[in-house]
Amino acid sequence: MILALMLAACATSNRPPSRVPTARAPASVPGAPKIGKPYQVFGVWYYPADDRAYDEKGIASWYGPGFHALSTANGERYDQDDVTAAHKTLPMPSYVEVENLDNGRRLTVRVNDRGPFVAGRIIDLSRRSAQLLGVDRVGTARVRVRRVYPDADTRQRLAPPPAPPPLPPIVVASAAAVAPIPDAVPVVSTVTIPGSAPPAAVSLANGHFIQVAALTDAGRIAWLSGYLTAFGPVLQQPAPNGLTRIRLGPFKDDTAANAVLAQLRVAGYSEARLILPSSGIATTPRPVTP
Repeated sequence: MILALMLAACATSNRPPSRVPTARAPASVPGAPKIGKPYQVFGVWYYPADDRAYDEKGIASWYGPGFHALSTANGERYDQDDVTAAHKTLPMPSYVEVENLDNGRRLTVRVNDRGPFVAGRIIDLSRRSAQLLGVDRVGTARVRVRRVYPDADTRQRLAPPPAPPPLPPIVVASAAAVAPIPDAVPVVSTVTIPGSAPPAAVSLANGHFIQVAALTDAGRIAWLSGYLTAFGPVLQQPAPNGLTRIRLGPFKDDTAANAVLAQLRVAGYSEARLILPSSGIATTPRPVTP
C-alpha cells in the first residue's frame, strides 16, 4: 500500500498543473506582488491578473517629469530615472521584456504602476526605460511586451531604493509661515463624484482641503480620482498652467484633515499637503517642538 501511494504521488507531481494559481502574497511582505481589484477608467473596465504567459504587441509610450516623485499605483515613489513601466493589468511588481520593433532594442523593465489609458497603447515606460529603448525622442514605438522572470541579480538591480525613514508628526502651519503655491487659486472648484449627476461647485474659501497631486494626463487624473474616493470627496481643480490639481475635502477642521493626510502618507502619497481655509495656501508638515 505504501509503495502504491509513493508511485501515485510521483505520478501526480510530474503531471503539469491544469492552471497556474494566482499569486496573492500577503500585503505585509515587502515587495510582495499586488494584483489589485478590477477598476474602471473612461468607462472601460480593467481586470488585473497574474498572466504568466503574457505576450502582446502594440504601442509603447512614456511618462516622466510631470509624474516624477509622485506615488505609483503600488505605493512606490515614481522615479523617472528608474527602469520601470506602467501596465494596465499585470501584477506589481512583475517583469517584462520590451522589444522595440522599430530598432530591435530589448530591455527588461519592472512594472510598478498602472496605465497607459489610451486606446492601442499597451505599456507606459519610465523616461529612463524610454531612453534605453530609443522611444524618448519619437514619443511612441511599436513594441512586443513579454512577461519574464529574471534572476535574483537582475531583480535586485531593478528593485526600488529603500523606503525613507518615517515622516515627522503632522501639524498645521500658520499662513504667515509658508509661501503661497504657484498660480492663483480659484475660489470655486469642481467636485468629481463617480456615477453622480453633474458636478457641484464647492468654495475653497471655507473648510480644510488636501492637495494630493497636480497632473496633466487625463487617464491618470481619472484613475487617481477614482482611487482617492476611498479617502473622501475628490475635487479636480484646473490650473492656469494646464495642470489639474487633485484635492480631497472639504474637511470640517484640521483634526479631520490631518487624520486623512496621515492615511494618505501611509498609502504612499508623501507629497500630499494641507490647504488652509480662505487662503489657498498649501502647508508644509513640520515636527512639533517641545
